Amino acid sequence: QVHLAESGGGLVQPGGSLRLSCAASGRIFSINDMGYYRQAPGKQRELVAQIVNGGSTNYADSVKGRFTITRDNAKNTVYLQMNSLKPEDTAVYYCNAEVLTDPRYGETWHGWGQGTQVTVSS
Repeated sequence: QVHLAESGGGLVQPGGSLRLSCAASGRIFSINDMGYYRQAPGKQRELVAQIVNGGSTNYADSVKGRFTITRDNAKNTVYLQMNSLKPEDTAVYYCNAEVLTDPRYGETWHGWGQGTQVTVSS
């Protein structure tokens, strides 16, 4: 029904920047919220940043002041700008979205992108 396509990961030195993108496509009436989670080896998946339909944002304490999440509603796309990256930001980053697919029935879709690797290392 809905597909999330991620891009933008890679290898960057400490202090560097990356921008991740996640585009939603398919059976979309509107997007309730989109965000990014990450999972490092041996650790649980954790919320990084989230943006809801009204534009409100939510960040993990560890990334506040360094990461910024924005969305382009016309393109059904969310962006995560990551600055001042640290080695502890190394993880697979997963896009997550809740999509309203049929407002007549309140039908929603909730799912994940394929993940993109972010590695911060000198």
